[in-house]
Amino acid sequence: MGIGDLNGLERVGFVSALGHVYEESPWVAERAWSRRPFASLDDLCEVMNAVVRDASKEEQLRLLRAHPDLGTRARIGECSTREQTAVGLDRLTPDEHALLLRLNTEYKDKFGFPFLYAVKGSDKFRILSALEKRLASTPDAEFEEALTHVSRIARFRLEEAIL
Repeated sequence: MGIGDLNGLERVGFVSALGHVYEESPWVAERAWSRRPFASLDDLCEVMNAVVRDASKEEQLRLLRAHPDLGTRARIGECSTREQTAVGLDRLTPDEHALLLRLNTEYKDKFGFPFLYAVKGSDKFRILSALEKRLASTPDAEFEEALTHVSRIARFRLEEAIL
């Protein structure tokens, strides 16, 4: 679908087409719809990111918590599954998987939301390294870093959805 097609959609169609971009948070697409028309993919991405930035802290936290743990073997959304599989998180060794689970738990216990990392173009080694490094961050800094990664993830998903 092209940007012109998206601009012409009614609210329900727009949300149906882009509601998945922010994990289990179709409210972002819902609010972005009213800011049409979008001149480009970049414009749409900026507007959707602004919707998230303008949201309440509670809404932002729910958005962060909607994301699955990296490397989870639980059932997760189609986009997350595809993204994690593409970087090999479904093929971790038992020791790597145990390390990732331990670090994910420490991270979530410390910050109150899952470790978020835009995995596209990365690999398991960089992801594990980033997780270990970011565990030393402050809660406020990490909240902002997580939102930055959510924006990157959304950008990747928009690039897949829009021609």
